[in-house]
Amino acid sequence: MSRPASTRKPRASSQARIAVILAAARELLAEQGMANLSIYTVAERAGIPPSSVYHFFASVPALLEGLTADVHAAFRASLLEAVDHAALRSWHDLSRLIEQRMLAIYAADAAARQLILAQHGLAEVTQADHQHDLELGRLMRALFDRHFPLPQLPTDIDVFSLAMSLGDRVYARSVQLHGEITPRLAEEGMRVFDAYLGLYLPAALPKRATPLT
Repeated sequence: MSRPASTRKPRASSQARIAVILAAARELLAEQGMANLSIYTVAERAGIPPSSVYHFFASVPALLEGLTADVHAAFRASLLEAVDHAALRSWHDLSRLIEQRMLAIYAADAAARQLILAQHGLAEVTQADHQHDLELGRLMRALFDRHFPLPQLPTDIDVFSLAMSLGDRVYARSVQLHGEITPRLAEEGMRVFDAYLGLYLPAALPKRATPLT
C-alpha cells in the first residue's frame, strides 16, 4: 500500500532527490520494462541508498504512481501550450493538434507507453491514470471552450476525458502488437478521438472571434 499523499510541498532538496529517483525509474522502464523494476534497482541506477528511495516511495506501486503523475505533468503542459487561434479553421484542427502533441510525448517517453498503454495490471497505477485523465479532460474542455463556444454537454460523463481514453485504447493496441505507436494506428487513434467528440460537437461549430482569456 502506498503512503497517503502529503499536501505539503516538498523542500527543494527533497524535490531534487525525487526527480533523480523518477529519472532512474524512467530509464529502467525504458530499458527493461516493469518486470525487473524494484526499489533496489532504482536506487542502484540513481546512485543512492535504497533507504533514500523508500523515504519517498514506500513500494514499487507507489513509485510508479509518482512516475505516472510525472508523465501526466507533460500531458498537462501540452494542453497549456499556446495555440495559434488564427490557424484554426474548425474544432477538428484543435482536436488533431492536441492528439499530435500527446503522441509526441508517447513517442519520446517509453515510461509513458509502459505506464499508460501497456497491460501491466497494476491497479494503483491504473487508478492514478484515471484520476489524472479527469484533470486532463477538464483542461481539454477549457482549451476547446477558449477557441470555440461549446454546446450543452452531458453532466454525468466527461466527454473530453472519455475521448482521450478511447484514443489511448487504439494506441495501447499498437504498443501491444508492435511495441510502439505506429503511424497507421496513430492516425486511427486520432480518428477515434475526433469521431467521439463529433457525437457532441457540431461539425460547423463556429470559432470565436478572439480566444477567451
